Amino acid sequence: MVPVEKNKEYIVEIIDNGFEGEGIAKIENFTIFIPNAIKGEKVKALIVKVLSSHAFGKIIEILEPSKERVEPDCATYKRCGGCSLRHIKYKETLKMKQNAVTSLVNKTLKKPVKVLEVIGMEKPEYYRNKAQFPIGLDKDNIPQIGVFANRTHEIIPIEKCFIQNEEAQKVAKTVLNFIKKNNSTIYNEKTGKGLFRHIVIKVGLKTKEIMCILVINGKSFNKENELVEELTGKYPNIKTIVKNINMKNTNVILGLENVNIYGDGYIKDILGDYTFKISPLSFYQVNPVQAEKLYNIGVENAQISKDDIVFDLYCGIGTISLFMSKYAKKVYGVEIVEQAIEDAKENAKINNIENVEFIAGDTEIILDDLINKKNIIPNVIMVDPPRKGLDNTSIENILKIKPKRVVYISCNPATLVRDLAKFEETYDISDIQPVDMFPFTSHVECVAVMGRRDG
Repeated sequence: MVPVEKNKEYIVEIIDNGFEGEGIAKIENFTIFIPNAIKGEKVKALIVKVLSSHAFGKIIEILEPSKERVEPDCATYKRCGGCSLRHIKYKETLKMKQNAVTSLVNKTLKKPVKVLEVIGMEKPEYYRNKAQFPIGLDKDNIPQIGVFANRTHEIIPIEKCFIQNEEAQKVAKTVLNFIKKNNSTIYNEKTGKGLFRHIVIKVGLKTKEIMCILVINGKSFNKENELVEELTGKYPNIKTIVKNINMKNTNVILGLENVNIYGDGYIKDILGDYTFKISPLSFYQVNPVQAEKLYNIGVENAQISKDDIVFDLYCGIGTISLFMSKYAKKVYGVEIVEQAIEDAKENAKINNIENVEFIAGDTEIILDDLINKKNIIPNVIMVDPPRKGLDNTSIENILKIKPKRVVYISCNPATLVRDLAKFEETYDISDIQPVDMFPFTSHVECVAVMGRRDG
């Protein structure tokens, strides 16, 4: 018998926080998830959804607030869902992330593994160097940019975002004003008609170079030159403006075709000792300040020596491959996105690095080919997979050759610990170092180092 009813109010104590930062309460041992509630609080909650194993509620009134609660500084915070922990003191969010990772480790791994304190940011504001703004119409049919409301495609207009780069927000607003002034049409998902879809801005943190990408459902737009003149006149740091052509009915933001209408289609940034070329389709860490810390931890813990052959799987534009190259005999970087591999090769050239080789293709297939056909056996493997984690074939191949160390960088603690469990028989996992790459969101990146038992 479920002890709660939908649309009824209950007074509950919040006993914990879940992985998304939501509050957890119990009524007669039945779990209720309550967004925006903090461990230790007493709240009056309205039950909005009831399932057989748990229910969801929303706060009606906070009866006893936590001392960690703060008044969110953002007007659209509750509807946007972009940074779901903005109502909690920053230091406390780091503790919550450490606890979330520890809880997964304790549930999944046989041997105890220490989860270290999360490495946070000194200034956790305006840290994102890539902004993606959907363009839509408000209820009065006036074009607007913003973010999609949590779990919907309704656009919430943003006056000021505290996590996006400030200059990027200004550039996007200038483009929006141009669209309004010229009565340009706005893409409609339902009909597939209309021209402007998204504005994407990338900024080099150290170089201050800006790339402006205009995603359109067509080949061109009126007064292109006028917009170029306005943007470059107002923002001298704009190095390139790109039209990205996306005529598919899809929620993937960028299409595959890019046309440069100003500059040569890329910007550069500096990470560590290296210069990186960033193109519209290439992946570059969204928070370079923390990425540098993350990569340095990964590289230091890999303990690479001059005779080592290193595989860097899911290498993107080669950032961590280049970081490792100065310690290793040879580094092989593997990545499925061909454009990223083109950029990686270019990055090796820019930095005069000759002991890296980049290969485009599916990690599962390339790893198999390198090990089983080309008989190239690495001493160290670095992996930085997408959220879904490693595939079983790659895990089997790694376990078959047993490199002395495997360094696993992960953006999803759940798939990280699932995969670590498969290595436990053969490897010792020293500890897990979380890094706060996305302050005030529920995301956390982790570095785990595995050393082969026989050393």
